[in-house]
Amino acid sequence: MDLSNKVVLVTGAGIGIGKGIALHLAACGADVIVNYRSSEKQALEVVEQIQAMGRKAIAIKADISSVKEINAMIEQAKEAFGTIHVLVNNSAYCPTIDFFDVTEESWDEVLDTNLKGSFFTAQACAREMVKHGGGKIINISSVHALLTMTKYAAYASSKGGMNALTRQLALDLAHLNIQVNAVSPGATEVEKNLAHPLHDSLAVGKQIPAGRIGMPKDVATVVAFFASSASDFVTGQVLTVDGGSSTQFYLKSVD
Repeated sequence: MDLSNKVVLVTGAGIGIGKGIALHLAACGADVIVNYRSSEKQALEVVEQIQAMGRKAIAIKADISSVKEINAMIEQAKEAFGTIHVLVNNSAYCPTIDFFDVTEESWDEVLDTNLKGSFFTAQACAREMVKHGGGKIINISSVHALLTMTKYAAYASSKGGMNALTRQLALDLAHLNIQVNAVSPGATEVEKNLAHPLHDSLAVGKQIPAGRIGMPKDVATVVAFFASSASDFVTGQVLTVDGGSSTQFYLKSVD
């Protein structure tokens, strides 16, 4: 997937799936804006890895639950690179909270980041994309949009909304040559899992038809397809990357 001369913004790119996406798109030739919310150190490490590939990269701090911070991030990106060709809406907040313990504040924090933030980041980037004849928006959804577990009320709701948002944006932006698609990962090995004392990637992998847990690269390669010209006639689609987990009737929750 050739992304040479493309400028890509990946939200939540300092860790996890976002980091994997940022590195893979850089390997495909893109220059990358690494958005982060909390850890500048982690974001700068991603920037250094991208620069070591011979690509340009910068880190920009912004909490995408705030439209003001989104707009400031886009202005910084324009100052550094002139425009944005591809947006990957990856930033997400995923707490596990018992149904009766969900508060208005915890609900809003999830929906403001995962859904509101994705919409307004897409809106801001699309304004830049139309200036050069089109672009690509890739939303990172989740299998929780369709098949979920207990304690994910706000998160699952936000990702169900993400799938609907993907279809809506695809319709609204098709005439502007902006394709909008989503990637829906299943269980994926990321830093927060590795740090969890009860997490066992082998145990999780045994429950997945493919025989292993997913890796960020598995998601990133699909994102690269949606970001490239190979997907110019594909829009409004949600592609699940879960090793076949969603084909099963039952998947045991692993805390």
